[in-house]
Amino acid sequence: MFQRILIANRGEIALRIIRACRELGIESVAVFSEADRGAHYLELADEAWCIGPAQATDSYLLIKNLISVAEIGNVQAVHPGYGFLAENAHFAQVCRECNIEFIGPPHQAMSQLGDKVSAREIAMKAKVPCVPGSDGLIEDADEAVRIANEIGYPVLIKATAGGGGKGMRVADDETSLRAGLQSAAAEAEKAFSNAGVYLEKYIGRPRHVEVQIIADTHGNVVHLWERDCSMQRKHQKLIEESPAPNLPQNVREDICNSAVRLVKEAGYYNAGTVEFIVDSDFNFYFIEVNARIQVEHPVTELVTGIDLIKQQILVAAGEELPFRQEDIPCNGSAIELRVNAEDPENDFRGSPGTISKLRLPGGLGVRFDSHVHEGYTISPYYDSMIGKLIVHRPTREESIACMKRCLREFTVEGIKTTLPLAEKMFEDDAFVAGSVDTTYVERTY
Repeated sequence: MFQRILIANRGEIALRIIRACRELGIESVAVFSEADRGAHYLELADEAWCIGPAQATDSYLLIKNLISVAEIGNVQAVHPGYGFLAENAHFAQVCRECNIEFIGPPHQAMSQLGDKVSAREIAMKAKVPCVPGSDGLIEDADEAVRIANEIGYPVLIKATAGGGGKGMRVADDETSLRAGLQSAAAEAEKAFSNAGVYLEKYIGRPRHVEVQIIADTHGNVVHLWERDCSMQRKHQKLIEESPAPNLPQNVREDICNSAVRLVKEAGYYNAGTVEFIVDSDFNFYFIEVNARIQVEHPVTELVTGIDLIKQQILVAAGEELPFRQEDIPCNGSAIELRVNAEDPENDFRGSPGTISKLRLPGGLGVRFDSHVHEGYTISPYYDSMIGKLIVHRPTREESIACMKRCLREFTVEGIKTTLPLAEKMFEDDAFVAGSVDTTYVERTY
């Protein structure tokens, strides 16, 4: 087992990892930028080192600084959390070349699955359903037009190295396809330094259902059931829940088993999420793999009783999974709400500033994962999420009722947050009925 772990991240996920390390008897070494200096969660780590100025490119994304701290801090492993370098195959490789274990998948599998075209090829080998589309990257506009005519409009242009909706365009005809190819490639080049794009049939108004998996280095792969993440805005998730509402049991089993087959085909170990879209007829199609822990992992922890961060660490240390597929329950209903420092009445503009008052909800089955407190200053340099409110109840109806009660108790002053929108969403008839899709929020609100 590791004696010391470097946490190559900040905020809520850094605190989450510090807590897991403490319970496992492992010392934690935290890092921080000048913008995060003095943050209270850093006091809970065994050591904390400054790695640079506020800009992430000069601190949290600077591999040489992180490796320097890892060597000075005499750690045996690095946990990347989510975001920043969590899915950077080069960082994983550098860590291991420096004899520091990377708490995540092998960098070869990460590279393959991080590229959407090669991930699609792996999925097809594993007999996992994929959306009809191009066999590889689009070489020129004429090829794209030919493929679009074969599979039918509308089509979706997607960046092979994309994420968060960047490098993605919907085309309804040849004119918009040709224009969309240029703009998507330019956006992808700017965001990911990779202009490669491919084509898929556009599935209108799908649900977003993802499967949590974990695999060890001994060949054991299991799924921890599914999460529904359909309540989202511009491809950014707002609400996540498990189990997915109104998903037929046979579809649920098929989608979970498909995720396991894909992960085995990729030679993947540690935690990850296999993401799918589901159409109105419950046909599901693979879209991508997130080769890291997800923001929404707490909902899976609550319905299964499995601590995913601890399991990541144990797998990275070479231990075998302590459970098999038949041992993993899915008890009750868990729902997570992301709370962001944004103004939903002003196009979700970021709202940095100091929290002057913070009153948190509580009670049975209520969990709030966050690093903020009264007097904490939200920085403009990083992601706007200030915390995750998660509830767990025996039924979905009870979970929704609990969340509505929590929202009435939840008070944040000094900054704008997405809490007013959350109150509307949990009163929404379509959400309560479990009949929303990935475009519902934008169409409705």
